[in-house]
Amino acid sequence: MESRWGLTLPLPGVSLADQRELVERAEAVGYTDLWTGETAGPDGFTPLTLSAAYTDRVRLGTGIVGVFQRGPALLAQEAAALADASRGRFVLGIGSSSDRIVEGWNGIPFEKPLSKVRETLDFLDTALAGERTATGFKLETAPAHRVPIVLAALRGKMLQLAVDRAAGAFTNFLPLSGLPKVVAQLDDAPDDFELLCRFFCIPGEREQAEPLARFMFSSYITVPVYTAFYRWLGFGEQIDPMVAAWEAGDRQAAAAAAPWELIEDMFIFGTPEQMKERLGAFVAGGVTLPIVTLIVTPDKLAEAIEALAP
Repeated sequence: MESRWGLTLPLPGVSLADQRELVERAEAVGYTDLWTGETAGPDGFTPLTLSAAYTDRVRLGTGIVGVFQRGPALLAQEAAALADASRGRFVLGIGSSSDRIVEGWNGIPFEKPLSKVRETLDFLDTALAGERTATGFKLETAPAHRVPIVLAALRGKMLQLAVDRAAGAFTNFLPLSGLPKVVAQLDDAPDDFELLCRFFCIPGEREQAEPLARFMFSSYITVPVYTAFYRWLGFGEQIDPMVAAWEAGDRQAAAAAAPWELIEDMFIFGTPEQMKERLGAFVAGGVTLPIVTLIVTPDKLAEAIEALAP
């Protein structure tokens, strides 16, 4: 499998209308992939639609969009449109998202996420092949190119579903020491199966990076799906004090209780050389597509894109 190297879009602190030059630079310096997130910033599709017009070669992927917030027919339409706009460079990354986003922010019950992802996958496999679904939906024009589907999958049955049915699994907030446990679940995967992981890259030494890293770690790993992931990885004891503080409503105490050894094992810190070496350790351990998320001020983006290029 060719080696791939990804960048997270949109780039922080820059208006979508002003990202073109940075996106073009990323392609020029060798990034093979651009993948979006979807939390509380732009949606997962818009930055890729723009990038489809700005680029010629890079692969464009949603990493990831939730299956609860959109109906399956709308997801199929969006995927087909982007595959068309990019001349077949699009990969659809889908997942259950989290209870905080689905239920908390969107008011949609977060029930049976595994079943919901499986049903959506059934629908999309049929719809994106240009066939009529069991519900009677058929795309006006079937995609001219196959649209691979990647599943957000942290552990257990969702990882197994990805292995059985998808082109890859997308993981996140993964400490290096937890990687072997994830990779062990992929034994039955086909040879071209991808393991994608997003990495939060904060340049500089510990004292510069620590406050932000503690804040990010404590606010994410206390989301129930990530708490369960870390317990599954065997880090329950390390995160318990942080989770207890967060549940008691004390955000500052939660950040202070965030276990530094796990933060250091998960985030990418240091000089560009140190960061690339660290990312290389994840690749050596089985990540086939590292996706770099730059945590820098807008004036440092161009430099960081070049410094962390493959």
